[in-house]
Amino acid sequence: MAEGNKAPSAPGARQGAVPNTAASARQSDRPNTASAAPQAIRRTAEQKPAPRPRARVLDVARGVSLLSMLAYHTMFDLVAMFGVYAPWYFGLPGFLWQQSICWTFILVSGASMRYGGRPARRGLIVFGCAMVLTVATLAVMPDMLVAFGVLHFMGAGMLFTAALQKPFARLTARGTAALATAAGVSFLLFAALYGVPGGYVGFFGLPLAYLPDALYSTRWLFWLGLPGPSFYSSDYFPLVPWLFLFWTGYFAFACVKSKVRLGRPGKNPLEWAGRHTLPIYMAHQPVIYGACLLLQRLGVL
Repeated sequence: MAEGNKAPSAPGARQGAVPNTAASARQSDRPNTASAAPQAIRRTAEQKPAPRPRARVLDVARGVSLLSMLAYHTMFDLVAMFGVYAPWYFGLPGFLWQQSICWTFILVSGASMRYGGRPARRGLIVFGCAMVLTVATLAVMPDMLVAFGVLHFMGAGMLFTAALQKPFARLTARGTAALATAAGVSFLLFAALYGVPGGYVGFFGLPLAYLPDALYSTRWLFWLGLPGPSFYSSDYFPLVPWLFLFWTGYFAFACVKSKVRLGRPGKNPLEWAGRHTLPIYMAHQPVIYGACLLLQRLGVL
């Protein structure tokens, strides 16, 4: 037995005489905290769940669109609020820029519904954030009220899609041909109903038939795409026609989902931004406006 584990000897007794078994038992029962702590740390590290695999291509697409949106809204503040002269911004180039951002966001949002769980919960969170924007714009800048913008639409689109999960799952089980047909029909409906908020049906900006004025006589159907006479929203994306573009992304991505590689969340800035779109969206306008205001105070604008 090692020297440190011997019991003390009585005076005059030989070394190695009968050991004090009670003391030895107490010592052996005492936990070895020095070795237990590293083992506990190792077990905690081993038990920590790995990050959920992600479709990184969707994160990148969302990140690119987010950066484009930040640039677009910066230009909006410069032109509309700080008097920067850029006539192209409210013309066709600015419109195409804005539409490219919206289309990408909505298509990617629809595709992303193929991943993750609890879509209704996600929809409620997004719609709740949209209502915060409505209250904030009403309180701070009522002339820039966002009554039903892109964030409202995305939350509502998630909720409608979650409610239709069972029939959509049956359609998915029928294979790629059925999914491709659903994606094509969704896009054709989007094109045909694109002008409904403006009072007509047709093909995008080409009117083929005008809708009765009675459909636009109430102020409670703006969310559906039937705004009343006094309705105003600085950002307006009603369910009709945009839900069909959302479903275009949902069904089209299902056709190629098996070929999309999943991986650990990437560390490059675009992917990081694509994973944190909602908080960035919620904070970006105050930050951009504050930066422009600072530049104005410094004499740059």
